[in-house]
Formats: sequence, structure tokens, C-alpha cells
Amino acid sequence: MNNLLQIMLLAGGVLALLVIGYMAFTGPDAAKAGHRRLQQLRFRHSESTDTKVESQLKKAIAARKPKQFKRAGSGSRLEALAIRLDRTGKGWTLSQYAYASLGITLGIAIIMFLKSGSLPLSFGIGLFFGLGIPHFVVNRTIKKRTNQFNSKFPDAIELLVRGLRSGLPVTETLGVVAQEVPGPVGQEFRGIVERTKIGRTMEDALQQTADRLGIPEFNFFCITLAIQRETGGNLAETLSNLSDVLRKRAQMKLKIRAMSSESKASAYIVGALPFIVFGMIWWINPTYVGAFFEDDRLIVIGLGGLVWMSIGAFIMSKMVSFEI
Repeated sequence: MNNLLQIMLLAGGVLALLVIGYMAFTGPDAAKAGHRRLQQLRFRHSESTDTKVESQLKKAIAARKPKQFKRAGSGSRLEALAIRLDRTGKGWTLSQYAYASLGITLGIAIIMFLKSGSLPLSFGIGLFFGLGIPHFVVNRTIKKRTNQFNSKFPDAIELLVRGLRSGLPVTETLGVVAQEVPGPVGQEFRGIVERTKIGRTMEDALQQTADRLGIPEFNFFCITLAIQRETGGNLAETLSNLSDVLRKRAQMKLKIRAMSSESKASAYIVGALPFIVFGMIWWINPTYVGAFFEDDRLIVIGLGGLVWMSIGAFIMSKMVSFEI
């Protein structure tokens, strides 16, 4: 028992050391902080129009960043979850999400209990899958809808540009986009038009949609309209340039995805293979690996290996993930 306690204390100390080292090496950089202060002084005292526009853009982006552990426009975790469910476009509710999580938890826990006879282990595995599967499905649905939105959004902006160049006002062109563009883009623009019809300003309607979607491309669109209203200029030309930028951004994402696809596949296989092999062996012959659930020393070793493999999978996922 003393040896087990020493091993657990040693593992906890190593984990704490890793956390402290991570926090130490990822702290704020003094050079970056000084550069930010110089930029703030340049924005404050410069008379250049480009500098003023850049300053307004940075302020708008900073104002749109959500608070920690929350989503933009939400005041609690439940509201943040409701916003995430709304982003799926499926009409899912919090009660349906809770029932799905509970059903998956109970189903997997019962199956595991009939196989292993261990109630704590069965409940833990059931809870893991009950919380993880609905979360994964929601994230997958949001990502799919976001990709559909981004694929059609440049076409919607081009339609706005043609409407503006033909002499239509902005509100009328938004209605045209809502009617002509299929998919999530048309749905979201219909919501904007409906909110403007009941008395909301266009800025408020766009801001509400931007908070719901959480898509950078749509945030760029809202920021462009806000800056154009403050600085003036040709809105059609500005939106045309934005459409070109979004198309190039999409092309760059596709290039990065193609270049990193092999590395991602290797990371997924290497990260998932130990868990899959262990699960298959335990399912086929439980007595072969049953000591991992009975012997205290093997339990500690198994938990340590699980932690280290999880850290390795996390590091590999970060290495193959690229953002532009």
C-alpha cells in the first residue's frame, strides 16, 4: 500500500511539474506586449486613414470575442449550449440533448455491466460516451453547416455587389440574397430581413446573427459594413474586395487541408490504435487484461499510460491543426 501511495504521489508530482512548465513557457511575451503598446500609440496619434480603419477593425474584432467558458451572446453554460444547438440548424432543444445523453449513458452502462460485472467501471464508461457522443455529433453538425455557409457566402456577397451597383439599397439586396441563395446562407439572411422588418436596425440584426453563427467570414462582413458606414466610400467595391479575400481564404484552407491530410490520418491512427486494441482484447478475452481492473499496481500503471497516451494524442492533434 505504501508503494502504491508513493507511485501515486510521484505521478501527481510529475503531472504538476508538466502543468507548471506549460504555464511558464506559454505566458505573456514581453516583446509582444511592447509591440502591442506601440501599435496602440500609433493608432491613437496617427492621421492616416488606413491606420484609423485598422484601429477600428481591431476594436471591432476585440469586442466580438466571447468571454472565457462562454459563447458570445450567452450569460451561462446552458445558454451557450442552447446557442450551439441553434447553430446546427436542426431545431434541437436542451431537453432533447439531455435525454440523448442520458439514454446513451444508461445503454452503454448496462451493456458494459452485463459484460464486466463492475458497476463503477460500467458507469464511468457509460458517462464518458454519454457526454462525448452528443457533444461530438453537435460539433460535427455545426462544422458541416459552417462549411456549407462558407462555400456559398462569397456568392451571396457577389449578389449583394450586383444589387448595389444596379441601384438597390442594402436592405433590398439582403432580401434578394435571402430568396436566391439556398442553404444556410439564405436561412440566416432571411432571419436578418425578418428582424429588420419588425423594427430592428440592420446593425443589430447583423450583430445578433454574427453572435449566433460565430463564423469569422460573417464577422468580416459585419465589420466591413460597420467601417464603411463610419468612413464612407463605395460599398459595392468594398464588398467585392471582401468576396475576393474570402475566396482566397477558402482556397488557402483547402491547400492546408490537402497538405496536412496524411499527417492527420497518421495521428488519428496512432492515437486511437492503443485504445482500440485494448478494447478488442478485453471484449474477446476479459481475463487476459482483467488484472488492470483488480490489481492496484496495474491500475496505477494503466492510468499513467492512459494519461500519457492522451497527452501524446493531444500534442499530435495540435501539431496537425492549422488555422489561418
